[in-house]
Amino acid sequence: MTDEAQRARQDLLSRAALTVFRLNGQFLARAEELAEPAGLTAAWWQVLGAVLREPLPVAGIARAMGITRQSVQRVADLLVREGLAEYLPNPAHRRAKLLRPTDAGRAAVARIDPGHAALAGRLSVALGEHELAETVRVLERLAEALDTLSGPDAEPVTEP
Repeated sequence: MTDEAQRARQDLLSRAALTVFRLNGQFLARAEELAEPAGLTAAWWQVLGAVLREPLPVAGIARAMGITRQSVQRVADLLVREGLAEYLPNPAHRRAKLLRPTDAGRAAVARIDPGHAALAGRLSVALGEHELAETVRVLERLAEALDTLSGPDAEPVTEP
């Protein structure tokens, strides 16, 4: 591979990372705007959203969201203290309790839904339905590829 080709790849990786960092900030700002009227923060909404379908241990929530277990634990404890979530015994692990939203937590998330739907509609119009779906597919694929390139079982990279 030429030095120029290597620099081009590095530039693409840098541009992708910078764009994702920018998107993260934009998504967090929008999430704060949507969550605030429901009495939530973006972090609280994120953790509650992770357990709406099924209770999960804190470590499972952290893995799914790509953040530290400690930060999820702090938010989970706050949610429990505020009555928006509760801990349940975990049949698979005695010490790692499961987190589940309470009725109040589900109601708070439900109050976000109209604003969330409106934002989704505006974004779909701005990008187009097909392009939005393709963007999500590409972002999910990028996340999967990065998962395979990290950790102790990462395969050595060979040139295409």
